[in-house]
Amino acid sequence: MMNKNENKIYTVTLNPAVDYYLGFDNFKEGKLNSPRTAYTLPGGKGINVSKVLANFEQKSIALGFVGGFTGDYMRTSLREEDIEFKFTELEEDTRINIKINNNGLETEISGKAPKISESKKEEFLKKLIEIQKTDILILSGSIPKSLNENIYSEIICNVPRETKVILDSRGKGFDLALREGVFLVKPNQTELEEYFNRKIETLEEFIFAGKELQKLGAENVLISLGEKGSVLVTKNLVYKGNVPKGKMISTVGAGDSMVAGIVYGLNKYGTIENAYKYGIASGSATAFSEGLGKFELMESLLTMIEIEVII
Repeated sequence: MMNKNENKIYTVTLNPAVDYYLGFDNFKEGKLNSPRTAYTLPGGKGINVSKVLANFEQKSIALGFVGGFTGDYMRTSLREEDIEFKFTELEEDTRINIKINNNGLETEISGKAPKISESKKEEFLKKLIEIQKTDILILSGSIPKSLNENIYSEIICNVPRETKVILDSRGKGFDLALREGVFLVKPNQTELEEYFNRKIETLEEFIFAGKELQKLGAENVLISLGEKGSVLVTKNLVYKGNVPKGKMISTVGAGDSMVAGIVYGLNKYGTIENAYKYGIASGSATAFSEGLGKFELMESLLTMIEIEVII
């Protein structure tokens, strides 16, 4: 399913990590615990997007910061998955995140991020010169404390105005980038409530919040609602999508997979409306899998996707 489109896809992960997954049947705090399962994967929201795109035989270029022995591990892992990267090298080690699954209850411990100097930031920004107006740029995840919260908006200002920017983050960094104008934002319910500092529960409230984000700078707003489906607010219409039936295994990476599915659909069909079903199928494929979803499962779920026009 290799796409012939020459438009390039770039993912940015400012705060990547080596994710260490531990599975327990009965984890007890304060005791010695032995995991039932244990494995490591290169992590970070943008890197997850690149990995899912690779599963769909869609090329992307991963940008961001890595360093130390954990950075070496990340580069080796991405090479094995045939993912191109142009990382900026740091002196300190890339962080390690611990993800614990205790008989279905998921807990995450976020590692301490390495320091990024001003010179390293400038080195990173120079890599953006090659991005063209026909390309897609995905800005995902948290911002390290050593970088200013305006880093995403600064990135947007360093690429052509016509570049399709997809923003999947939160907090002040999200707000500043949003106001520069982006093609798509993808908040979930928690992030939406956090941003507007109010409870948002009904379909009407989700649509209203989506339209508020449009006024602030988002051309399109995709709101993921877990088992309740999702809402897509575009320039002209509002859509509601379901969740296909399947056995839920893990939500880790499902949001990133949804972004990857949207990008895949955009390169395949060119419009956000037609890409929407690929986003739903891709996110669901990961939720129904151990690890990130594969193309075959995503494709099989497409027939179960139901999208209706709300407004």
